[in-house]
Amino acid sequence: MPSRPLVLCYHAVSDSWPDELAIPPAVLVGQVRKLIEKGARPGNADDALAARPVLHVTFDDAYRNIGSVLDDLRRLGVPVTIFACSAFADDGRPFVVPELTERVLGFEAEVQTMAWDELRAWAGMGVEVGSHTVSHPHLASLGDSELVSELAASKERLEDELGRACRFLAYPYGEHDARVRRAARSVGYEGAFALRAADGDAFAIPRVDLYRSDGRLRVGLKTSAAYRPLQTLRVALGTKTRAGGA
Repeated sequence: MPSRPLVLCYHAVSDSWPDELAIPPAVLVGQVRKLIEKGARPGNADDALAARPVLHVTFDDAYRNIGSVLDDLRRLGVPVTIFACSAFADDGRPFVVPELTERVLGFEAEVQTMAWDELRAWAGMGVEVGSHTVSHPHLASLGDSELVSELAASKERLEDELGRACRFLAYPYGEHDARVRRAARSVGYEGAFALRAADGDAFAIPRVDLYRSDGRLRVGLKTSAAYRPLQTLRVALGTKTRAGGA
């Protein structure tokens, strides 16, 4: 049995967009089901924050197509957190940031995001909705005032639109440093999710990012109890690891 949280980080869910960020729905649900069959115990974001040994599923960017798997994950008993950018939720426009401009050409319909009505509906069914900032910038590159604005304005807008506290943040691109973590804490988040990160910091909760090209063996390795401490050690030593997330 795992001794630490296993928090999965997904992005889009699509059969037709052949991008690393887009996992076919049947594949994604199968990955989660397999982990449960192997003994993973589902838990929510609060459990992950408390470092309980649970399986939690998160989705960055709030693509509309993740709705194709949310009911299946609910039937599996797996709590989900969606991290939304407040500026995109205003009109549900396609998630196009500089790093993805070329990759989404011809697939604009596949990268539409959830607008406020859809986020409200899922929140009403028990899905946690957290902040992915206002506009998905590289936070560490921002000045202090811009950084606080991205974190605080998104949190405030999510709370106003959804009528509930926005307690959690996911850093765009998984990027953070001590200044970014301090800012996240200062504006009132209870915790923040990263990608590869050392254990023990509520504002750098590690996640395992999974991609379209990750086959069964690689998924098994990345989610194994032995592999994740190795990733933590690499972070501590400053070693770069593979990342394809947005």
